[in-house]
Amino acid sequence: MRGGKHALTKRNSRRQLALFAVQFLWLISLCAAPVVYAQGTGAARGATPEQRAASFFESLRKSPPQQFAFLLAMPKGADLHNHLSGAIYAESFIQWAAEKGLCVNTTTFALTQTPCEPNAAGLAPMTSALTNGVLYRQLIDAWSMRNWEYSGQNGHDHFFDTFGKFGPATYDQGGRMLAEEVARAARGHLLYLELMLTPDNGLSGQLGQSVGWNGNLQGTLDKLKAAGIAKAVSQGIENIQTTEKQKNELLKCGTPQADPGCSVTVRYVFQVSRGAPLGTVYAQMLAGFMLASDPQSKVVALNLVQPEDSLPSMQNFSTQMQMLDFLHNLYPAAHITLHAGELAPGMVPPDGLSFHIRSSVLTGHAERIGHGVDIMHEVNPYELLRELARRNVMIEICLTSNDVILGVRGKDHPLLTYMQYGVPVALATDDEGVSRSEISREYLKAAIEQELGYLQLKTMARTSLQFAFIPGASLWTDAKTFRPASQCANDRPGQNASKTCQQFLAANEKARLQWELEKEFKDFESKY
Repeated sequence: MRGGKHALTKRNSRRQLALFAVQFLWLISLCAAPVVYAQGTGAARGATPEQRAASFFESLRKSPPQQFAFLLAMPKGADLHNHLSGAIYAESFIQWAAEKGLCVNTTTFALTQTPCEPNAAGLAPMTSALTNGVLYRQLIDAWSMRNWEYSGQNGHDHFFDTFGKFGPATYDQGGRMLAEEVARAARGHLLYLELMLTPDNGLSGQLGQSVGWNGNLQGTLDKLKAAGIAKAVSQGIENIQTTEKQKNELLKCGTPQADPGCSVTVRYVFQVSRGAPLGTVYAQMLAGFMLASDPQSKVVALNLVQPEDSLPSMQNFSTQMQMLDFLHNLYPAAHITLHAGELAPGMVPPDGLSFHIRSSVLTGHAERIGHGVDIMHEVNPYELLRELARRNVMIEICLTSNDVILGVRGKDHPLLTYMQYGVPVALATDDEGVSRSEISREYLKAAIEQELGYLQLKTMARTSLQFAFIPGASLWTDAKTFRPASQCANDRPGQNASKTCQQFLAANEKARLQWELEKEFKDFESKY
């Protein structure tokens, strides 16, 4: 018995040695093969760089960290749904509040709007947060979605409450905020941003509060013009110019030491506080339409912000759509993108989920929809999906935001449904600072939870620029197949463009950015 066992062991040893030899020879041949095979992509010989990149990305499915590295380097076009105040990380706000000498309530973690009074009860100087590690981490958790599960609040309430806590830290910090955001966008290989903000520092809202609302669209418009609403337009233009000048100085734009963020093109979306009294809402809408119609302004559109499920938002939704309809007819050149369908079952009664997206498009004239999460709860959802596709209404998809605020993720998210019905979609960050995210992580979330591949993500990046509110013609005659315009049909990005193509690009800012994106894709894919 012992001898038989010994003989069996020797035979097994010989088999293992033979197997080892085969594996060793296979590894040597693998190392000698072209890089595409050594990386295990499975791409066939003669595959295009795009196909090789797609195949390599598939080979990383079991390694999210490597997927992230791939996606971080991937060109991404535009981020079209981005609130500037929510884009900044809490660490920056802590530093700025400390520099201002503000106080923080050590129970609620809300900032004061005035400098810190010595020995104020229940308050601590923000400077102490820079030496007190416990307070520092408490502030980050209170001012963002980090560890929100332990806050005693649901994700929705914790998210929206953060803005009231860190708000005073944002005052007079526009240049620093913009500098931080464009620098991060450049790291994520974005070419273009549309940032939501209040460029007139609330002047239009103050006028609206004083004028009030009596239900008369034309009459209230006349009163607002008589009260000097045009001042909000000039104030908005001046404030944006000041903010960009500060950003350029901080990032050393125009110098050899310029930060990559200097190359990111930025435009702005006037945010209207949908939860405010109707007089304020109407005045802000009017200022937004006027700014987005002014050729001297970098404001390209307006949007309604604040929780869609709040009491005033739900009560006044239809009236606000009528306001948009009326003002759109007066200012047809202004673009409109609307938060709609940022709702989930249980947040509002079932009928509250049934019409916001449709009304935002048909009455509110929205060219893009932010979130659109409750699409399948709308009346006749499949007919609405086909209508969105027919009208080419793009959906701004914010996966992390929908996850932490609404609890909608993975298979419960309608992203794949939109894609199935041919509705244009693009990924966006929403409030990356508060959500502790960034554009590359949004792409990673789409790859992991929605199982999207490289070609689908590339299409979304192209779509983001196609539906950006950038002046000029598109590079594409067909934004679904990405067939180039006739002027550049025989040209290739990365090579010297023909005179006809150069003239076309020079005359159209949108086409220029799209051409730049194609050059970046060419360089990126050539690595694989």
